[in-house]
Amino acid sequence: MTSVLLAGLFAQRAQRHPDRTFLVAGERRWSYRAVSEQVEALAAALASLGLHPGERLAIQLPNWPEWVVGFLAGARLGVVVVPLDPGLSYHELKYQLRHGEIRAVLIPVAHGGLDYLELYDELLPDLPDLSYVVTIGGEDLWVDNRVYRFEDLVIKGRHDAAPAVRGAPETTPLAMLYTSGTMGKPKGVVLSHRNIVDSALRTGEAIGMGEEERALGALPLFHIFGVSVLVGALAFGATLLLQEEFDAQEALDLIERERITMVQGVPTMFQLLMRDPTFPRRDLSSVRSGVVAGSLVSEALADRIRTWCDVQLAYGLTETGPTVSITRPDDPADARSSTVGRPVPGVEVRVVDLGTGALHGAEAVGELAVKGANVMLGYHRMPGETAKAFAPGGYFLTGDLASVDERGYIQIVGRRKELIIRGGQNVTPREVEDVLRAHPAVDDVCVVGAPHEVLGELICACVVPVEGAIVTGDELKEFARDHLVDYKVPDLVRFFDAFPMTGSGKVKRRELARVVGLEPHTT
Repeated sequence: MTSVLLAGLFAQRAQRHPDRTFLVAGERRWSYRAVSEQVEALAAALASLGLHPGERLAIQLPNWPEWVVGFLAGARLGVVVVPLDPGLSYHELKYQLRHGEIRAVLIPVAHGGLDYLELYDELLPDLPDLSYVVTIGGEDLWVDNRVYRFEDLVIKGRHDAAPAVRGAPETTPLAMLYTSGTMGKPKGVVLSHRNIVDSALRTGEAIGMGEEERALGALPLFHIFGVSVLVGALAFGATLLLQEEFDAQEALDLIERERITMVQGVPTMFQLLMRDPTFPRRDLSSVRSGVVAGSLVSEALADRIRTWCDVQLAYGLTETGPTVSITRPDDPADARSSTVGRPVPGVEVRVVDLGTGALHGAEAVGELAVKGANVMLGYHRMPGETAKAFAPGGYFLTGDLASVDERGYIQIVGRRKELIIRGGQNVTPREVEDVLRAHPAVDDVCVVGAPHEVLGELICACVVPVEGAIVTGDELKEFARDHLVDYKVPDLVRFFDAFPMTGSGKVKRRELARVVGLEPHTT
């Protein structure tokens, strides 16, 4: 029986097929044995420095093999790994390093035009908990007793043995991931080994993952979706092909050259792949399956992707490790396109009335609540927020509006906090977005609420038009009026060249709403 603890699971895979390629990154290829040796050496070196179980190790790296080594070394030591977005601003980074009480961090010497050593030199005086900064790349470093080179630690650790660590898989924290902050201040979500490993295994089983798979690793590893793809690959003994940062043309090159079989990503990634000018002439015959998740997927988009990749639609959150539900290849056609599938084994869902908190029956819309092995341990240093996130009976309140049909399939309607209340009528952004996306001149759309003295909120459609298209707001309103009841027709239409996006590929709705909210509005 496989171990729930990630380090034990990886050790089993490395022993079973040590010479199989585990990671591919550009010209670098690392076998399971090579990664295992580096993991053991880094874990031993970090332990000798004084990093203890339960303390926090941050990783602020691009999708490099060293990210994976650091993550597995943290799991081996029993420390809590905290993935950080390499693109965080100075103040965002300072907040997360402080709030997370980070003891050690892995960083590049430089990346993307940013000198990380200089950045951390400025930060260190204000971070007394941060004792060790481990750098990747570069040559000689400036002298500081808290800065160590990754390569030097690995060489040193080869002469030592990493200490044995014991812990209960159900309660041992593996990672703390910060929410993207699209709906408020980022929270540190603490996830156990069981939360992450069980979720990755169930997702892999649903898409029929096996040892011979070659999975695209283009999702950012600081995001729970990216972590799940990594853990899923190693759990099944597969090969993970890392892309430093997602680029559609480079990803297509990688799929062709390396004969990738599994593609997992957010809808935006699939859209960009299919819009690439070279897409029609690409040989993508190796691609078998994958997962599209992270934001709502229209039926039209799902159908387009499935012409070349038989993806499954999944639903989840950082707080649920991430997978709650997923479609399966043998599901009915309507369920595969219009729902996010049924819950994975071991996960229960309920729909809760927004006003009373009572449980709804089949087909009724309410807030989706989740209970199971995938649900987080809690928010770091936020007991009040943790308590508010759970309903009686231990169900986690997702904040998403959904219905569950009599067959058990879940349909996501939208975010509870995104709900627009116009003149007392509830309007979910998705139903308006789905209509406007059908207009031939609309490339992308995001619907938000705009404050109004009389109606409370107006419906504002933020639109990215197709390049070269000529379209007016009035035309789009008329188009919507043909498909929607009057109170759901947008009051306002605003055009954008592009939407502000989070690092994980989600539209920053709050930022759009803030921009729209600064304008004077009349009906």
